[in-house]
Amino acid sequence: MIEVRYTGDALWDRIERAVEKVKDRLRRVTQALNAADIPYAVIGGNAVQHWVAQVDESVVRNTQDVDIILNQSDLPRAIPALAAAGFIYRHSAGITMFLDGPDAKARDAVHVIFAGTKVREEYTETVPQLDAFEWLQNTRTLPLEHLVRMKLTSFRRKDQVHILDMISVGLIDGSWPARYPAQLRDRLQQLLDDPDG
Repeated sequence: MIEVRYTGDALWDRIERAVEKVKDRLRRVTQALNAADIPYAVIGGNAVQHWVAQVDESVVRNTQDVDIILNQSDLPRAIPALAAAGFIYRHSAGITMFLDGPDAKARDAVHVIFAGTKVREEYTETVPQLDAFEWLQNTRTLPLEHLVRMKLTSFRRKDQVHILDMISVGLIDGSWPARYPAQLRDRLQQLLDDPDG
């Protein structure tokens, strides 16, 4: 049985702190990359938040991750730019990340994937290039169509939930499957046809 260690206001404070830490990490990394004029795009749950919040803030989900795309050629410039904002570069087991301070764990990091590469060898699609992006609240993210392509490519449970959120607020509709190749088109059609699972 799990021991309950926090209740009442103390528990709510921990929840609020956890959410604020992710927001702060996102702000600091994007401000540092903007100031250094290094191309990037925020992806994952934070990118979905930015798009969904424009339509209906009640559908916004919190996320524990900060994920970004960089050009691999820009990594040598990104390392000192992010170090100045308190991030520590690590590359381990094929994963590139910037830890949020010397005592941070991998879950307290900014995770990096590189434009034009495959996240996993079995994926049919590569990570989008950074030649197209959208500014949302001083943050660069992918155009919605590219973000959805990434979500359809990985298609984990959380990716499916993010896509369903975007469907629920009308960002994605029945015209969208035609934008993608067969495998991704079928995945999106499946979610459109059965949004409740």
